[in-house]
Amino acid sequence: MNAYVELGGAMILAGWYALVVGVLMIAQWVFFIVAGQVPELQTEPLRIAFHLAAEGATAVLLLIAGVGLLRARPWSRGVGLVAFGSLVYTSIVSPGYFAQLGQWPLVAMFAALLALAVAFIVILLREPRSI
Repeated sequence: MNAYVELGGAMILAGWYALVVGVLMIAQWVFFIVAGQVPELQTEPLRIAFHLAAEGATAVLLLIAGVGLLRARPWSRGVGLVAFGSLVYTSIVSPGYFAQLGQWPLVAMFAALLALAVAFIVILLREPRSI
């Protein structure tokens, strides 16, 4: 727990951020699919299937990393780096759809997600390896 104190709670914030974003990613896709708002399921089923797999893997990694970081597990740093790296990827790829539709507030949301993911990667890289 000393590493947590030295980082001023940054690891706890990283854990909560990972958990919240992971849950929201899953909730968002379930909502869109149930509401019938994913026309690509009919028009581009293979492309959207791969996209959903990538987003689902990212969400699951974020949930695992979040739990591990909050419990200060030794493996949580490595999983967190992979999870936040996956979030960086999806935060760069996903807003193109919304930009094409002119939905700029959603593009801005992805920019914020990207900035925070990069910030938490930096925090995890600076973390002492004892956690």
